[in-house]
Amino acid sequence: MRINLNTISIRLCLMLVLGSSFSSCKEHKAAQNDAQPQQQTQHESSLNDEAFKSSMAGKKTDLYWIKNEHIEVAFTNYGGRIIGLWVPDKNGNMTDVVVGMGSVQEFADATEPYFGATIGRVGNRIANGKFTLDGKAYQVPQNNGDNALHGGDQGFQYKVWDARQPDEHTLMLTYRSPDMEMGFPGNVDVTVTYSVRTDRELKMEYEATTDQKTVVNLTNHAFFNLNGEGSGSILDHSLMIAAAQYTPVDAGLIPSGKLDSVAGTPFDFTTPHTIGERIDTPNEQLTFGKGYDHNYVLNTTETEQLHQAAVITGDQTGITMEVRTQEPGLQFYSGNFMEGKNTFKSGARDDFRTAFALETQHYPDAPNQPDFPSIVLNPDEKYETTSVYAFSVTN
Repeated sequence: MRINLNTISIRLCLMLVLGSSFSSCKEHKAAQNDAQPQQQTQHESSLNDEAFKSSMAGKKTDLYWIKNEHIEVAFTNYGGRIIGLWVPDKNGNMTDVVVGMGSVQEFADATEPYFGATIGRVGNRIANGKFTLDGKAYQVPQNNGDNALHGGDQGFQYKVWDARQPDEHTLMLTYRSPDMEMGFPGNVDVTVTYSVRTDRELKMEYEATTDQKTVVNLTNHAFFNLNGEGSGSILDHSLMIAAAQYTPVDAGLIPSGKLDSVAGTPFDFTTPHTIGERIDTPNEQLTFGKGYDHNYVLNTTETEQLHQAAVITGDQTGITMEVRTQEPGLQFYSGNFMEGKNTFKSGARDDFRTAFALETQHYPDAPNQPDFPSIVLNPDEKYETTSVYAFSVTN
C-alpha cells in the first residue's frame, strides 16, 4: 500500500491544531474557575505563585492577575491587596509603580500592615476609637496611639477575601464582616471589583450592605513610586491636588473639624509642585504629620460623578497617574513612617519616603464630626463608590 506522506502530514497538523484548540478551551475555562489568567507574562513569571498559596484562619490565599494590552496588576486575596502594577514609561518600558512584598507571609509579617490593602470597615482615624450611633457608644481597638486607624488592629488588611475572576480583566473580592467585628455593629457584606477594561486604568468599585445601622468608609492603600519600585525617593514627583481646602489635625492626626484654605501654605497643590519642594517648611501641620499625612477637601459637590482628585508624575519615567473618584476627600501620605524595615519583591527596602499614597475617602473621624460628610450606612441602603487610577506618559 502506498503511503501519502503529504496527506499524513496534513492530518497530523489538523489533529495538533484541534488538540491545541481544545486544550486552550479547557485551560481558559479552568482559568475562569480558578481566578487565574490564561497565559503568563514576564511580570507574572517574576512572582512565585507558590509564595502566595497558603492558608490563614482556615481560608486559602493565592495570587491573582488582571490585565489588558496596556496594564497588568497583581493581587493577593490576603487583605485584598495590590501587589504590583505595571504600566509603560516614556520609553515604553513596563514599570512596576506599586510597591509590595514577594510572598503572602511577608505581607503578614510586615511592620507596615497596609501595603496595597483594601481598607475597612472605616478608613483613616477615629478619635479614641469611639463613636456613637443612636445614643449607643461603640469602641474600636486603639491601634494608632489613642486612636483607631483603618478599622482597628484586625481590619480588612488582615482578612482573607473570597476571590472570583469572571475574565482576565476583572477580579471580584468579597468579605462578610460579622456583627461587632472590631467593635463595629452589623453584619456587613463587602464587594470590591477591580478591573482594567479601559486602556491604562485601574477601576475600583466598592459596594457594601448591612443588617444594622453602622459606619463604612472603604478605600485602597496602595503605596506608589511612579519611577518604579526600588527607584528611591518620591520627593521629586510633581503633584497637583484638586482641593482648595484641607482638614487640619492635632498632634494625633485627628481633624479639628475645621476646613482650612491651602492658599499660602505648603499644602497648596492646586498647581503642580514637587512633593519635596516645601515638605521641610517650618509648619505645625507638617510637624504633626512628619510630612504630608492629611485629608484634602476635593473641589466638588457632585458625589454621583467621577471627579478629578489628583495628578502626579514620576520625574524619571514620565509616568503620570490621575486619580478620579466619587469620594469627597483624598488622603495624601508622603511615606513619612517608612523605616526600611521591610523588603519589597524587587529586593529594595521600604526606606523613608520611597513611596506615597493617595487614598480616596470620606474625611477622617467622620463619625465624630457632625459637619463632615456622613459615613453612616443603614440597612435599607447600599454603599456604592468608585475610584480610578488612570495612567499616561508625560515626556
